[in-house]
Amino acid sequence: MRVLITGAGGQLGHDVAVAFAGEVPPGGRRRALFGPAGPAATDVEVVATTHAELPVDDRARVLSAVLGLRPDVVVHAGAYTAVDACESDPDTAFAVNALGTRHVAEAAAAVGAHLVYISTDYVFDGTADRPYVEWDATNPLSVYGRSKLGGEQECPGGATVVRTSWVCGATGNNMVKTALRLGSGSGPLRFVDDQHGCPTFTADLAAAVVTLAQDRRPGTFHVTNQGATTWFGFVAAVLEASGGDPGRVEPISTAELDPPRPAPRPANSVLDNAALRLNDLPLLPDWRDGLGRLVGTLETAASR
Repeated sequence: MRVLITGAGGQLGHDVAVAFAGEVPPGGRRRALFGPAGPAATDVEVVATTHAELPVDDRARVLSAVLGLRPDVVVHAGAYTAVDACESDPDTAFAVNALGTRHVAEAAAAVGAHLVYISTDYVFDGTADRPYVEWDATNPLSVYGRSKLGGEQECPGGATVVRTSWVCGATGNNMVKTALRLGSGSGPLRFVDDQHGCPTFTADLAAAVVTLAQDRRPGTFHVTNQGATTWFGFVAAVLEASGGDPGRVEPISTAELDPPRPAPRPANSVLDNAALRLNDLPLLPDWRDGLGRLVGTLETAASR
């Protein structure tokens, strides 16, 4: 099997490449959480590309790369994920997230490769009073959400769309690293308590992506660690997991953010992993389990 991964410089793309090579991503478990951990390294060739190496908004380069490599699977993890920056630069957001996905889908189809597209909870408006299932109507509030939904719409029938949320891993920037950095200081930390979602850890998510790709499962799948919280609850849990004082974290409302964020966030972006559950596929572990492993990994790395 030959696998091409876009966006491998990001935290999820990095861990998907590691998992496809049959290894355990940082913060992962030695035993697979979700089906096979991946084929043995001798059975798969992983071509992991960063945005600089393969800018997906450049159709000619995407076609050249895919036609030259002729992969069996393309995992399209590359995206413009600066949510607030997308509001002031919608052309870049749509060029990368929507049109870029069109280019990747076109190239994958030309060589008969199975496409796996990584999407987001931001395709929903957050007004539901329950978790969102895969078949719920989308209604993104932000440019980022609209551009990622555009990417979903560019995926052909038979492709795998993986929606996830609140992603954190050992590489790249994320809320766990931000909370650990802020937690090393003093004084109160204020985070919103009216935005609800499912923290998801790339070491766990990557194993699910590998399995869905290997099985060539068509359609949309919500894949998150289990359980929901708010940003206030999540940051407090990070401090507790690292031996800090969770009492330093104070809840505020989104309206109290100063300065306010340019991009609107869905108040409820909790994803029900219904397609996994109804297919009798294992769910990822509770987010507190993933958080404990990631904090331990980051603390070990920092002590070296």
